[in-house]
Amino acid sequence: MSTISSTSSSTSSTYSSSALNSDWSALIEEVVAAKLVPADTLETKITKNDTKISAYEELQSLLSDISDAAYVMSAPSGYLAKSDDIFNSRTSYLSTTGSYDAGDVLGVAVDSSTDLGTYDIQIQQVATAHKVSSKTVTSKDDDLGYTGTFTLGVEGGTAVTIDVSSTTSLSELATAINASTSTSGVKATVLKVSDSSYQLVLTASDTGKAITASTASGDDVLGGLEILDSSGDFKTVLQEAKDAIISIDGVTITRDSNTISDALSGVTLYLYGTTTTGTSIAVEVGTDLTSIADTIQSLVDAYNAYREFVITQQATAAGGGAAESAVLFGDSTLRQVNSDIMDALNTMIDDNTMALLGLSFDSSNNLVLDTTTLQDALLENLDEVKALLTFSFESSSSELGILARGSSAPSSFTLDITVDGSGNVTSASVGGDSSLFTISGTSIKGATGTAYEGFTFLFLGDASESINVTLGYGLADKLNNAVTTASEDSIQTVIDNLTEKNSDYEDDISTIEDRAEALRERLTARYAKYQAAIAQAESTLAYLKAMLDASSSD
Repeated sequence: MSTISSTSSSTSSTYSSSALNSDWSALIEEVVAAKLVPADTLETKITKNDTKISAYEELQSLLSDISDAAYVMSAPSGYLAKSDDIFNSRTSYLSTTGSYDAGDVLGVAVDSSTDLGTYDIQIQQVATAHKVSSKTVTSKDDDLGYTGTFTLGVEGGTAVTIDVSSTTSLSELATAINASTSTSGVKATVLKVSDSSYQLVLTASDTGKAITASTASGDDVLGGLEILDSSGDFKTVLQEAKDAIISIDGVTITRDSNTISDALSGVTLYLYGTTTTGTSIAVEVGTDLTSIADTIQSLVDAYNAYREFVITQQATAAGGGAAESAVLFGDSTLRQVNSDIMDALNTMIDDNTMALLGLSFDSSNNLVLDTTTLQDALLENLDEVKALLTFSFESSSSELGILARGSSAPSSFTLDITVDGSGNVTSASVGGDSSLFTISGTSIKGATGTAYEGFTFLFLGDASESINVTLGYGLADKLNNAVTTASEDSIQTVIDNLTEKNSDYEDDISTIEDRAEALRERLTARYAKYQAAIAQAESTLAYLKAMLDASSSD
């Protein structure tokens, strides 16, 4: 009887997925895919949240545009941002008793917040720059043949020394003079009179200042060029140095420039010509009504862009429910923003509403602006327009001012201020509650979390007082507060929450993917071991079968 022998082999504990047949691999991937289903669900949530975040950020941008327009129409007098107040913007209105165009004779620039007023201006003389010339020479490039030095400058300035050699041409002389213009205040130009005739023209850089020149050494270059005569005076004066002479409300002033910025506070005058005898120019410094009108138009445009966004978010699909584009359909935050904006736009101050400005709503709640009504209101009722739009502060004491403001303090209250024997403010209260304010020197600041948060009052008195305060929250002020609060607080909070959720989702996805990969490795190793065992069994079976066949054959 034949002897049956067998060999055994050790199997590695590490298995590769490439060693598996396709059936095993497909089975593993099916199991892993099932484990990854929660991750796919989370990815869908992240995508949905990202879409919402984009919509909220677009909403913030639209509200920012509304705020930009509303803010400049809401800043009160005495507020730290006084320079931003559109009602403090200034312009000039010119008119003349003559037959000429006032703008051809006078230009005016007015700084923000300049006091309003009207001034009568006459221009007797404009400032001119001193100009002198040399004799004519036949070429600008030929050697002049002079060797020497001369000084050049203007009265009251710093003179420079110009060196001339025998090979210096007229053009080179002009270049040498212009190299020192910043110091001397004199510039040179070579004027071509004809094909064979050139002159050197010297011009003072500033008006009203006479040129000074004298020979220093060597050849008398200035005399040779006939810039100076034998007496040392300029031989050919093209234009005398003159000061500007004007009168403002009958008071004559003289300046060496045609730009006069120190005669009227906040007003710069640009003199272009003289007024004809017996005429004058009336300069009215007034509120820049065009800027106000443009800002109101900007507000309308910004609000209507916001409304277009809102309408998109309210759109429904043909079969009912939210349209695909309505990412914020039924969103409570958006509803609250809408409500706050409408409340602000419907503000009434002293029986005036936005209708005073020519504003109304159309059937889609878009704003419509009647420019004629607005123009009439700005021309005839500017104080009422300002009162309707802006924040206002009134105090029964001249010692109390306002530096900064919040948005929720009562429209009227009595501020009780206590001062010690040294004149220092020790406390401030309303209704006996001193916790509403904190004191820092002369500043009284509303405490965080109270209705007075954001307000800072300035008290300059040296004795205790009870001061009646009246606050007015105008349309633009309320609108700016509403959209700013919504954008920076409620909307940003939602965005932050969604961003945090997405971060948590991403962490969960990473955990799920790590577990799924670990499962794939375990299953791969397990099935590879099974496959190796099966292969070993099949090999043994084949061997036994062969031996049996051989035995039967014997």
